[in-house]
Amino acid sequence: MSDNKPADINIDSATIKEIKQGLIKRKEQINKDLADIFDASGDGDSKKVKFPDFGDKTDENAQEIGEYSTNLATDKVLESSLRDIDNALKRIEDNSYGICKYCKKAIGKKRLLARPVASACIECKTKLQSLP
Repeated sequence: MSDNKPADINIDSATIKEIKQGLIKRKEQINKDLADIFDASGDGDSKKVKFPDFGDKTDENAQEIGEYSTNLATDKVLESSLRDIDNALKRIEDNSYGICKYCKKAIGKKRLLARPVASACIECKTKLQSLP
């Protein structure tokens, strides 16, 4: 199995199409979720997480800070997910989807179905996670 061309991928084009549709749908949902936490009053180029306004009482201020902190963390997670999805869609378009970016071997079908944005095979990912 020294030939690591895309033909080695054990995933059919119908499954890739299904994965692509799922990624596009997920991307649309993430963009909606991001729109919910961003301040629409910005200039369009710079996105800012909006600060909620519940009132001027101490407990309301604490609730505002708590929700703002949650929204900041949510923004980071969603932006990261969006990058992963965009990268997976790019790999689908350039026919490199399903190929490990480290060892260049095929990523298992089960892994791609479980984690469609995966860019590394389980073996390489395990090695990376065990590094100090």
